[in-house]
Amino acid sequence: MERRTFLRGAVIGSSAAAFGGTLIRGAAYAAPAQPGAGPYGALGAADANGIQLPTGFSSRVIARSGQTVGSTGYTWHSAPDGGACFADGTGWIYVSNSEINPSGGASAVKLNSSGVITGAYRILSNTRQNCAGGKTPWNTWLSCEEVSLGLVYETDPYGVNAALQRPALGRFKHEAAAADPVRQAIYLTEDETNGCFYRFLPTTWGNLSSGTLQVLVAGSGTSGSFSWANVPDPDGAPTTTRTQVSGAKHFNGGEGCHYAGDTVWFTTKGDNRVWQLNLASSTYELAYDDSLVPGGAAPLTGVDNVTGSSYGDLYVAEDGGNMEICLITPDDVVAPFLRITGQSSSEITGPAFSPDGTRLYFSSQRGTSGSSSGGITYEVTGPFRV
Repeated sequence: MERRTFLRGAVIGSSAAAFGGTLIRGAAYAAPAQPGAGPYGALGAADANGIQLPTGFSSRVIARSGQTVGSTGYTWHSAPDGGACFADGTGWIYVSNSEINPSGGASAVKLNSSGVITGAYRILSNTRQNCAGGKTPWNTWLSCEEVSLGLVYETDPYGVNAALQRPALGRFKHEAAAADPVRQAIYLTEDETNGCFYRFLPTTWGNLSSGTLQVLVAGSGTSGSFSWANVPDPDGAPTTTRTQVSGAKHFNGGEGCHYAGDTVWFTTKGDNRVWQLNLASSTYELAYDDSLVPGGAAPLTGVDNVTGSSYGDLYVAEDGGNMEICLITPDDVVAPFLRITGQSSSEITGPAFSPDGTRLYFSSQRGTSGSSSGGITYEVTGPFRV
């Protein structure tokens, strides 16, 4: 996906307005001609799974917490959270974290080229509150502990190699990770009200056992230039990583993180923003800010996990809000792609596309029960833009 800059114009054009587009920076807001409709059209009525989708899309449940996954005999974990897909021959694997403490960990579901579930298994055990994470270019899953002095674990989606602690990536309240093969860096978010944004530079790309942890340094505004400074003591004790470097920029509740084409996007749930780092120019700006949309008309609230499609759309999952996955398109449209009904006490987690881009996986962390034991993991198929 090439570098995109979202929501920057002074006035929304007519095409964006027709799709429910909005903008930031206090510019004029054009009311949509089709409220809530995006590039795939308006959401339809809820299907049998309680999911509202555009025409041509359908959903199915692939796993439920506490129940066996298909005929695999494997019991799916509670509180499914961050996830990613990995190619597996002609099929693929979807991995999912478990955000419970203690136990936590992560599991995987294996599917063949037709989308039939052929296996499920545990890839990480006995960790704490594994929230989000990230996929590496060498096909491992970084599972992040969202606890004080939490660790990043490097896991094997294929279930062959044992998971490894990666303390060199820092000990803090980890949320998400995103790999940048161009600069050979791993970007990391921190889920604290005064959290920071980090990057890890491995000594050897592809080996996360050693390297340098750095923190983003910038002014207090919502746009400008940035630089990186080394974190003197990545183990976070006795001084937390976020307070070791003077001038480190603080963000209100770092959540999802996604890299593509010299750009990294990340969300901050405390102020409902999507941030954009333009890595080629070392500048940052807001990609989305609901507080600048007048009249409470913001289409995206409770920003959390984020992923991208091969077409260039960002898909942002809501924690609360309207229980939607919203998309931000390359031409500045912000609109819901799907909505889960009847699960207002839950949150949407783990959005990830199959390798061919035709299937979207995600979870409702607490399902209809509102309990971590009620999680539901879904698949959506349809005419995605690829």
